[in-house]
Amino acid sequence: MQYVSTRGRAKALDFEGATLAGLASDGGLFLPERWPHFSTQELAAMRGLSYVETAVRVITPFIGDSLSEDELRDLCTQAYGRFAHAAVTPLVQLDHKHWLLELFHGPTLAFKDVALQLLGLLFEKFLSRRDTHITIVGATSGDTGSAAIDAVAGRAKIDIFMLHPAGRVSDVQRRQMTTVLAPNVHNIAVEGSFDDAQALVKRMFNDADFSTRFDLSAVNSINWARLVSQIVYYIYAGVRLGAPEKPVAFAVPTGNFGDVFAGHVAAQMGLPIERLIVATNVNDILHRALSEGDYSQGTVIPTATPSMDIQVSSNFERLLFDLGGRDGLALADQMAGFEKTKAMRLTNAQREGASKLFSSARVDADGMSRAMRWAYDAAGQTIDPHTAVGLAAAQMIDLDPSIPVVTLATAHPAKFRDAVERATGVRPPLPSRAGDLFGREERFVTLPATFEAVTEYVAERAVARLT
Repeated sequence: MQYVSTRGRAKALDFEGATLAGLASDGGLFLPERWPHFSTQELAAMRGLSYVETAVRVITPFIGDSLSEDELRDLCTQAYGRFAHAAVTPLVQLDHKHWLLELFHGPTLAFKDVALQLLGLLFEKFLSRRDTHITIVGATSGDTGSAAIDAVAGRAKIDIFMLHPAGRVSDVQRRQMTTVLAPNVHNIAVEGSFDDAQALVKRMFNDADFSTRFDLSAVNSINWARLVSQIVYYIYAGVRLGAPEKPVAFAVPTGNFGDVFAGHVAAQMGLPIERLIVATNVNDILHRALSEGDYSQGTVIPTATPSMDIQVSSNFERLLFDLGGRDGLALADQMAGFEKTKAMRLTNAQREGASKLFSSARVDADGMSRAMRWAYDAAGQTIDPHTAVGLAAAQMIDLDPSIPVVTLATAHPAKFRDAVERATGVRPPLPSRAGDLFGREERFVTLPATFEAVTEYVAERAVARLT
């Protein structure tokens, strides 16, 4: 299996190369040259499998010769052995139609653990074969940072520099990053928005002078290995709710479009998904793009759902590439126009292709709070604000009542205690596995959102490219 860039000019890489590179050399994102496909018999055979065995079957077609099946199974066993629930991503029923897929049973209490626990092990495995030291640079709107840091803290041949928007993540999210004092972990609070932080990371990859000094890699969902791990839970949930004989729908709280794009891939692989519901907060660029074809950047509005406070969704580029005939050069021109003007119209092919699978909904603060109260009052479930946005969107979309709708529960409610308490009157406690989070020392630096300030800080602490 080879991986090609969405912008058509980078050299194709194998799974190992794409994982370590993160971003393609032409500024695009890697995608497999073709989508693997499961037959109905192969999907049905996954119903009784453990999460680890499901992961092995789903991921194997993507890895080519980079890992043996036994090596992959060993890595998955290690990654998911750290989860607090034996099912890893259990389903919880809310009513006759609605379900939650709990993705927060990992060590940092968010769905990012599902992918990043495995990605950290993949990095370690692939680096053990090379005389290479990688410098991971990433931007986080809250949960990616803590999950990535937990996954690579203390690992050999890796340094990680994680940027987060100062004052725009929850206290739990911040402390899960800044209290990890491993010498290879560096936290940077950027005086700006997540979009500012993400733009700085992309610029570091695309700046020839800087990127040639260090072996840069990515843990954001721009890294394909992040997304391939997320395909697994769509299939794991789908076959338990009647697939492949019956379709299922998923509602996904969406910021950077990686999680919901994994659902798109699951559909291309044969899972009968009736709808993927893209749930946004008032930072609604994706809702506008899918409903009106208008992908234009606005000003980020801070909300109680910080992981969705995004106006440039990196992984949307992957969908546009896949729906636009996989014409990388045409998409490169389209993205260059967007980067210059901050506005873009989807082509007819892109809009029509998206409409076959995707619906979208914009949920404001009142809608979010109502969904949290409904889950608590009607089903006895305490959910976090991001999950509530997804649930509200799920309840807004008109679907055949025989089709189960699964809302991805992306974070433990205790990561957003204040917002949950305001909506429900209940302050969720941190689970015991979070330990004494508020008693630990924090370590981070605050920098202006300028390329010069951030790259100077990274360059002074990173290991230069080995020659």
